[in-house]
Amino acid sequence: MLETPELINVTPQTTAVIRLHIPCEECPQYFGPAVTELFEELGRQGIAPTGPLFDHHFAAPDTHFDFEIGVPTSKPVTPNGRVIASERPAFRAAKAVLVGDYEQLSEAWPEFMQWIAAQGLQPATDFWQVFAKGPESHPDPATYRTELIRALQS
Repeated sequence: MLETPELINVTPQTTAVIRLHIPCEECPQYFGPAVTELFEELGRQGIAPTGPLFDHHFAAPDTHFDFEIGVPTSKPVTPNGRVIASERPAFRAAKAVLVGDYEQLSEAWPEFMQWIAAQGLQPATDFWQVFAKGPESHPDPATYRTELIRALQS
């Protein structure tokens, strides 16, 4: 279920990320290992995430995903391997929350984009999925909460 969207102002945030450019159908085999790699490196550096896991897409996918997997941090990570320091910039966005299984994301995004268009807003190319509550919180996918955040053009 997609909760009612809203307009928000996103504030800058220091992040640690791994960037991936992979075929869409191969995402499941790369996503989990990248998350593990990210958290292991943060642990080695003694840096705790200050918020939930996210992915930041640089454009709508066609045959490939071009995105970062990351977490907000209180200080920049020292680059090591694929883990690098980054920053989420400040921007105006539309936000909706999907309550339920990740399998519903493919239906939630078009519904959300229709809402954006109905408001007369122009989306930018970047978009985020913030995994606010997932399997680490509860094993029932019906309880998952994924924030869909679409940057808007000025």
